[in-house]
Amino acid sequence: MASQTQGIQQLLAAEKRAAEKVGEARKRKQRRLKQAKEEAQEEIERYRQERERQFKEFEAKHMGSREGVAAKIDADTVRKIEEMNRSISVNKAALLSEILTLVYDIKPTVHKNFQQ
Repeated sequence: MASQTQGIQQLLAAEKRAAEKVGEARKRKQRRLKQAKEEAQEEIERYRQERERQFKEFEAKHMGSREGVAAKIDADTVRKIEEMNRSISVNKAALLSEILTLVYDIKPTVHKNFQQ
């Protein structure tokens, strides 16, 4: 009976050591997964920053800087306003003359639907 008890004790001790090894393996696996996740996040961040830098270079190359685009739009707006003002000053007298001619030249007639 003592040999059975001793065998059972050995089995329990072996089971305990196996459980400890399995627990340690799980902890190592969790650490490796956490480390891999952190490394992946760092790599994703580096990739995002690189793509952002490439996009900014592309944007600056093809569109110019934002300030340059805004300045170009402002210059175009000023040019168009000046062009409109010149057109107004050139055509103002002729237009007023035509409008006044139409207002002064009244031809009273009876409407075709008017019945007596």
